[in-house]
Amino acid sequence: MANIAVQRIKREFKEVVRSEEVAKCAIKVELVNDNYTELKGEISGPPDTPYEGGNFILEIKVPETYPFNPPKVKFMTKIWHPNISSVTGAICLDILKDQWAAAMTLRTVLLSLQALLSAAEPDDPQDAVVARQFKENPDIFWLTAKHWSHAYAGAPKSYPELDAKIKRLVDIGVDEHRARVALSSYNWDLEKATESIFS
Repeated sequence: MANIAVQRIKREFKEVVRSEEVAKCAIKVELVNDNYTELKGEISGPPDTPYEGGNFILEIKVPETYPFNPPKVKFMTKIWHPNISSVTGAICLDILKDQWAAAMTLRTVLLSLQALLSAAEPDDPQDAVVARQFKENPDIFWLTAKHWSHAYAGAPKSYPELDAKIKRLVDIGVDEHRARVALSSYNWDLEKATESIFS
């Protein structure tokens, strides 16, 4: 890895680890395999969002060309959000693409991602299904996002009525995650979800 990138990311890594603001926001970062090209980030779901109480793990890959190009970041924890792919964890956020500036830092990225959980941009979606639900059925979106936060990110509240529908599909041989995705995508309509899986 280029020396400038290593020096820079080392400094930023320390900045995040020592930052009181970051600690207050419950954001963490650690090295993977003791090198600075791959980091593991962790952000907690902000209060008053469906992600509250969840811990979301991020994969952060630092390119050779850092800080002139943004780090590649994706969610490893599955999440139901218009700007994050429910399949791959890819993120649609301008500062991770064309709005990146060399003055931005790891701290900026982590705080921006946490802010994205509070303020989705459904008109610039990464996941069209989630964005449509966010706009057309906000109550179902909220419930689904909370359910995913419980199922994948350890948020405290569970939803027995949604779990019961997932169990119905699991009982007929459908993988649990696949059942959850189908039900979430069809606003928890068991008949439509079942059709989508078996058609």
